[in-house]
Amino acid sequence: MKNSAPTSAIFRPKLLETLRGYSRADWAADLPAGITVGIIALSLSMALGIASERPPSVGIVTAIIAGFLISALGGSRVQIGGPTAAFIPVVLGVAHDHGFGNLVVCTALAGVMLIAMGFARLGGMIKYIPMPVVAGFTAGIAVYIFSTQIRDFLGIRLGEGVRVPAEFLGKLSFFGRHLGEVHWPSAMLALGSVFLLKQWPPGWSRRLPPSLVAVVAGTLLVALLPMESGISTLGSRFGPDAIPRTLPMPEWPPLDWAALRFLIQPAFTIALLAAIESLLCAVVADGMIEDRHDPNTELIAQGLANLGSAAFGGLPATGAIARTAANIRSGGRTPVAGMVHSATILGIVLVAAPLARFVPLPVLSGVLVVVALNMGEWRNFVRLRSWPRSDRVVFLLTFVLTILTDITVAVEVGMILAAVLFIKRVSETTQITSVDERVSDLGPGDSMHGRQVPEGVLVFQVAGAFLFGAADKLEAALQGADRQPTVLILGMKRVMAMDATGLHRLEELHRKLRRHHRWLILAGPHTQPLMTLSNAGFLHEVGFANVCENLDQALARAADLVGTARSASGLGGKL
Repeated sequence: MKNSAPTSAIFRPKLLETLRGYSRADWAADLPAGITVGIIALSLSMALGIASERPPSVGIVTAIIAGFLISALGGSRVQIGGPTAAFIPVVLGVAHDHGFGNLVVCTALAGVMLIAMGFARLGGMIKYIPMPVVAGFTAGIAVYIFSTQIRDFLGIRLGEGVRVPAEFLGKLSFFGRHLGEVHWPSAMLALGSVFLLKQWPPGWSRRLPPSLVAVVAGTLLVALLPMESGISTLGSRFGPDAIPRTLPMPEWPPLDWAALRFLIQPAFTIALLAAIESLLCAVVADGMIEDRHDPNTELIAQGLANLGSAAFGGLPATGAIARTAANIRSGGRTPVAGMVHSATILGIVLVAAPLARFVPLPVLSGVLVVVALNMGEWRNFVRLRSWPRSDRVVFLLTFVLTILTDITVAVEVGMILAAVLFIKRVSETTQITSVDERVSDLGPGDSMHGRQVPEGVLVFQVAGAFLFGAADKLEAALQGADRQPTVLILGMKRVMAMDATGLHRLEELHRKLRRHHRWLILAGPHTQPLMTLSNAGFLHEVGFANVCENLDQALARAADLVGTARSASGLGGKL
């Protein structure tokens, strides 16, 4: 395993590390790998641009600019970046509601958020997002992508001014009413593309990308058909200059301050998706090349790449697992391969842009349908029976919300529900048990073997996390006791964590006991719980003499308090 970057460096691109010992052998490996991945990415970038209801050139610009920056500045050696299918639902939502200019602003805002996340060292936190949430919205995105391709896949032509509804159910209803308008040559061409992509021998993919074969073969087939075949092409949909021969000049759209507050939420969704997908991609790449990526550097690079893409009017970008895997299988060793991939796309655009107008849209639709089929991880639906019920609920709810509402709502609801269920599970593992003369082996000074609990003393052991989901268990346990103690001992040696609600419950318990002239003793609190109690001033309130190192000391202190109470009672005094 290669050494990772020093933990003290927040932003340390892998390119700087690899260039120190870069050799001719590395170049000989990176060059063909980058060219291969560039060819693969070209057709997919065009398809993603069209799926986002923009010209194909927008997807290509994103792949060139963002792909170059992600490789040059990122924290992974071999990750390939660019537009991905995960962004399509949120991109369409922002574009429909606020216009494409505000989508560019939203992409830039997401870039700023990603940079902030990187400098805040949040790269390691992404792994704590629950798998059912990630799997749920991934499957939902796949279904949503498929719904966006129905028109081009079936060759349905719309009249002037007719628009496909943005909502999923609206799309299904709309296309259901237009099934009689299916253009069968287009549908057959799209099905043929899907068949070719799914049946292409894996061993051939390294040297001959199937998506390129599908695009070239489909283009030649359409060129040989009569002019009246009616199959839509890039030229017929977007004009003869569907892909310009030069990159656009960088510029920023005018900032609409009134719309800005509505862009924060989708921008955060874009940033979260970019972070999740890029870091998951980097983890997959680490396993394939036995390396370790720098997550914080990767987040900063993703942010800079999205700012760069926005400056050129592009789409959101992130690391792409399929393209990264293709880079590794093609022999890519360093970030130079990713930079070559971007240069390859740029070179093809500069040389072959006029030919792009002949590319048939049903073929590009077939490419994107295969992307949706591959990203859905449909086996999770089969495995649902073996999952805990709460995980099933989170997965299905996230999946349904992604399809029926939008991915922003789905991620937020899924995360909140997953957090609530996690707290519930933690609270369920917390145990509060009554202790008497039974054996309790928690180490020296904490064994009950051979010891008598003084009369008027109750001992409870708390084990687990004493959080707000578990704090009520203490009150329930005390109410179930058959007598009210003069002294209550809480054994806290097994308490690993405590939150504000747990602290509040202890404060209420102590004050209630004192109102009735009884005492609370804490036995063995340590680390985080002890720090929480100390910072809140509770140790002073309960009395430092009543905070004991172990159960032996707590029992001795309880015996003294019981004796004091009896003496005071015998003298007629008040406790």
